[in-house]
Amino acid sequence: MLYGELFRLMRGHRRGVAIALATLTVGTLLRLIPPAATKVVIDYVLLDRPLPDRIPAWAPIPSSSVGKLGAVVAVVFAVSVIGALLGVWGRWRATVVSKQLQVRVRRRVFEHASRLPLHRIYQLKSGGLSSLIRDDAGAPGEMVFNMVYNPWRALTQLVGGLAILAWIDWRFLLGAVGLIPVAYWADRLWNRVLRPIHRRSRRQRQEIDAKSTETFGGMRVVRAFGRQKTEAARFVRESHLLTRLEMLGWYRARAFDLFWDLLMPSASGALLLYGGWQVLRGELSPGDLMMFLVYLAMLLEPIAVLASNMTTLQNNLSGFDRVLDMLGEPTELASNPGAIHARKGRVGGRISIEGLRFRYPGHEEEVIRGIDLEVEPGETIALVGRSGAGKTTLCNLVARFYDPTGGSIRLDGTDLRDVDLQSYRRLLGIVEQDVFLFDGSVAENIAYADRRASRSAIERAARAANASGFIEALPGGYDTLIGERGVRLSGGQRQRLAIARAILADPVIFILDEATSNLDTESERLIQAALADLMRDRTSFVIAHRLSTIRDADRILVLDSGEVAEVGSHDELMERSGLYRDMVELQRMEGGA
Repeated sequence: MLYGELFRLMRGHRRGVAIALATLTVGTLLRLIPPAATKVVIDYVLLDRPLPDRIPAWAPIPSSSVGKLGAVVAVVFAVSVIGALLGVWGRWRATVVSKQLQVRVRRRVFEHASRLPLHRIYQLKSGGLSSLIRDDAGAPGEMVFNMVYNPWRALTQLVGGLAILAWIDWRFLLGAVGLIPVAYWADRLWNRVLRPIHRRSRRQRQEIDAKSTETFGGMRVVRAFGRQKTEAARFVRESHLLTRLEMLGWYRARAFDLFWDLLMPSASGALLLYGGWQVLRGELSPGDLMMFLVYLAMLLEPIAVLASNMTTLQNNLSGFDRVLDMLGEPTELASNPGAIHARKGRVGGRISIEGLRFRYPGHEEEVIRGIDLEVEPGETIALVGRSGAGKTTLCNLVARFYDPTGGSIRLDGTDLRDVDLQSYRRLLGIVEQDVFLFDGSVAENIAYADRRASRSAIERAARAANASGFIEALPGGYDTLIGERGVRLSGGQRQRLAIARAILADPVIFILDEATSNLDTESERLIQAALADLMRDRTSFVIAHRLSTIRDADRILVLDSGEVAEVGSHDELMERSGLYRDMVELQRMEGGA
């Protein structure tokens, strides 16, 4: 199965593999010619025996021994050079194909992983996923090289050597062929022993990468609680487990090597005994015996290469197996057949929510229960409620990060499942409480919403988000590098960059999840004014714990345990003695509003 999958992955690279195989075959066969010179030199130069009758009289062979020796050396040199050049070129072709395949598979794994459902991505640890893409996804390319170069070269040399041994004495062939079933069954046994160990080692290595990434990502918390030694001890403990697994694999692999180290001398000694006996009986010439010994050594080498290559191959197979597991996982929500493409300018932005119900994968409890809501184009809907009420989940459903388990969400009357997912996402602008910025410049992070945006468009978005002031004060202005996740900026600055990024996207639908939670009072006032202007003609969903920030919303949707408790404007809800009024009064008492 694994080899069949590898063959399918090689589509587009098979011609290069075929060329590499053909070149390596010719080069390896040419390498089998020089050892035959030992017979010629011993029998027809040193012992001066007459040449075989099958050599035609017209052949340009020197008559003197010195001339014959010179001719043999010239032929051996020419054949060796040609064989070496072909071997190098074949290895280069095999390397090129393997590297191209590595890039292709890594890209496929990366693209597939980026399309996994959100809940699955959250389950995967970032460091472990990086290890899978970096190490395991390179296994198919390494397999191609390890199968095309060393094994194929060894197999060609083995078959050619067996043919020559059969030509010298067919009984030599029987002795050599007897090693093949031994090699086959030993390989089968070691496959069962080594592959599970390599798979466990790769899984443990992925776990270490994930834990290390998590620890350094949360280093502020680690230091705040003085847990550096604890984390170091955990790292050492996990590393010791990995070392034990790797040493177990090493011991078993070396046992395999020891088996061959004992088998090869035993087999060669037996064949040498038989060959010497044949010379003493006069059935073989001294040249035949020497040629046999050289070819025997050349025969034992490919068997040893094939055997030792199995360890590397099993390691690659375990990585390839994990890659196939990843590629076999279902990707995120698929659009229905015949899905329409949503384009800006043709979409009004009306969102219709009907009987909406949702539970997260793997959970029985519903977090959204029967929500009905009609949102007109350009209307601003504020979502409020206690923690866990379903505010963010509802926004995730509107963004189609998940599909409802019941009911529907419609865009201008069309079910979101009938709208092409990528085209729909281009209509969205999202700013979350936990802002994510990339390791790059300020301008690059703002332009992430539109890679074709001009510098003037980037600056306009920054001004609209009230970010231009602090950006221009930075040492490099818009070209300032902000570090991984924007660590060189304050929380409020990161928030404003995220808002500028959403503004540049020019979305039809805005989703603002705690968008101003990290801003000081003055910045919040300016941002609210900018957002009010920007959201005027856009359908907007705004989540905020600070209720003072959403008083001007067209409607406020109060959620409680996944259900709509109240809906109306701020003034309407304050006139009622409901949940919203209780929340406002509580924040006033706490000084939050």
